[in-house]
Amino acid sequence: MNRKTLSLFTLIAVLVTLPVALGACSGSAENETKVRIGEVTRSIFYAPQYVALSQGFFKEEGLDVELTTTAGGDKTMTALLSNAIDVALVGSETSIYVHQQGSDDPVVNFAQVTQTDGTFLVSRKPVAKFDWSMLKGSTFLGQRKGGMPQMAGEFTLKKKGIDPHKDLNLIQNVDFANIPAAFSSGTGEYVQLFEPQATMIEREGKGHVIASFGVESGKLPYTVFMAKKSYMDRNQATIQKFTNAVHRAQKWVNDKPVDEIAAALTPYFADTDKEVVKAVVKRYKDQQSFATDPIVDEQEWNNLQDVMQAAGELKQRADYKALVDTSYARKAIEAAK
Repeated sequence: MNRKTLSLFTLIAVLVTLPVALGACSGSAENETKVRIGEVTRSIFYAPQYVALSQGFFKEEGLDVELTTTAGGDKTMTALLSNAIDVALVGSETSIYVHQQGSDDPVVNFAQVTQTDGTFLVSRKPVAKFDWSMLKGSTFLGQRKGGMPQMAGEFTLKKKGIDPHKDLNLIQNVDFANIPAAFSSGTGEYVQLFEPQATMIEREGKGHVIASFGVESGKLPYTVFMAKKSYMDRNQATIQKFTNAVHRAQKWVNDKPVDEIAAALTPYFADTDKEVVKAVVKRYKDQQSFATDPIVDEQEWNNLQDVMQAAGELKQRADYKALVDTSYARKAIEAAK
């Protein structure tokens, strides 16, 4: 997300959204409260969200949840700011971008879902003994400037002694949705990819996963449920019930085996091979990408801002207490004991 896009947030109407009829939102009972979620993309990375839906945790909390995929952080935040959705599942950096624009109704992070970057380094050719220095001089197909994948990727490269803008032929002009296809068709020697595309390309024999940006960049409040402060102030009980359901799903994901988690996700990934879903769940679970509780930790928040600062995307550091509210998460943890 760039600043030009964000400066237009309050002026842009949400013209295209893709409502998805999902388990718990097929019909609203009179005693249920409607909550509209906008997710930044459809991804196995967000497993706890789909578990909260498929296992009925939102419904048991008295919530009728409608899930919409709002492709891209800019569109997701626009939808939130224009009241097209109530809650956004998106990277925490978007709330900081809005804050940098001087909003008088800040977007507040209240329940964390993922705690690492979700991308992997994929090589076109197999690599027996990978070293990050091998990337120097290569053509690297990266992520969109200003987004967390790109910032976490560049943060990792710099840690490994690589200047992404001097040591690589860095390609960043490909739309997020088209990056896997661009690599498959021959663009780049290396690519930074989310799942399940990384595993799918590997299974098709078109690439090889050789490293994890999530492991290398450390713990971050990478994907978080957030809402406008005004909405949270008016709907405190709803936010608490929502957070309770999220934490129940987190515990479920943490406790259950990969096969059972994958089965719970199947309704939301009907077009993805079941074995691919299992492989992706295992990969994310093994590297502890799924947050085990909804608390947005201050140390992780500071790490996020270090990543943004290194990428040149941070005007000034954002106050943790101004943009993060952990009270709902802490009450959800107590309720689950």
